[in-house]
Amino acid sequence: MSPFPKEFGGAGLCDPALHNELCTILRLLGSADLSVARIYEGHVNAVSLLARYGHRDQMQALSGHVANGGLSAVWGADDAEGLHVIDGNPRVLRGRKILASGAGFVTDPIVTAVAEGSQIMCLLHLTDQKVDLSGWTAQGMRSTATGAIDLSGTVISSNNVVGVAGDFMRQPHFSGGAWRFCAAHTGAIERLVDLFRDHLVARGRGGDPYQQERLAQCIASAKTARQWVEEAARRLSTDEPGSINVVAFANLTRMVTERCALDVMEAVQRGVGLTSFVRPHPIERISRDLATYLRQPVPDLAMSDGAKAFLDSRLSVGDF
Repeated sequence: MSPFPKEFGGAGLCDPALHNELCTILRLLGSADLSVARIYEGHVNAVSLLARYGHRDQMQALSGHVANGGLSAVWGADDAEGLHVIDGNPRVLRGRKILASGAGFVTDPIVTAVAEGSQIMCLLHLTDQKVDLSGWTAQGMRSTATGAIDLSGTVISSNNVVGVAGDFMRQPHFSGGAWRFCAAHTGAIERLVDLFRDHLVARGRGGDPYQQERLAQCIASAKTARQWVEEAARRLSTDEPGSINVVAFANLTRMVTERCALDVMEAVQRGVGLTSFVRPHPIERISRDLATYLRQPVPDLAMSDGAKAFLDSRLSVGDF
């Protein structure tokens, strides 16, 4: 399951040619535990960024730290002050990151920071972390240890800088990579449908036509989400004609996956009843985590950007 290139002891899952295998892993992890899937997806994202924009020495260093028990992530969220690189001898960071999943046990994150007015990426190796998890009181995804981390005083050299200014948000990979967290969502959707089926069989309620209708709708939603996610992963992995629509398709995949997840959660909760809201029932945990994890940034913008791309295209919707 290691995303590192094979020459660094990994399975090469950050290679676009293996997106199908990575999609399967993320679905299975999402089915088992969305918090674990979130941490793993962040680690994969970091290694992928390093493979795309970093250099060999950085990959060698990160793979060595991970081999010794370390973990990477991508921390991009800022508070009002932001994280800045302060020139001096040496250069240091000033500020903090918020909504940082794995804060306190991620050792080698890639963080975004402002240097000379532009956004850059820095690969850090943390040994003394000032972490505040008190603000992470979300309904779900509590196990991700998401919080704020003060990075002020962290020394930055040229060896820490990954790529060049602007690489972090470079398309199509910045938005196109959304398929990864959508794959985790899809795994949770599939698990809810399986649990609903098992509940109906165990309770002898499979013959109820209303329950059959709910189950049929859940099956269709789960399959729809999976097909969109797998296609989004495939499109990002190729350079075939039409790849200009990779970002638009990924944005639409976010919308489709969210809608499928919400529909399945409602149907399963209605079909199972109060039991699905009582701990420690797995439907309660999965629904709570999934409802939280679905809240990705700017969903309306992603949806509208997908629609605008189609408006600007001369392609039939069947070929879009």
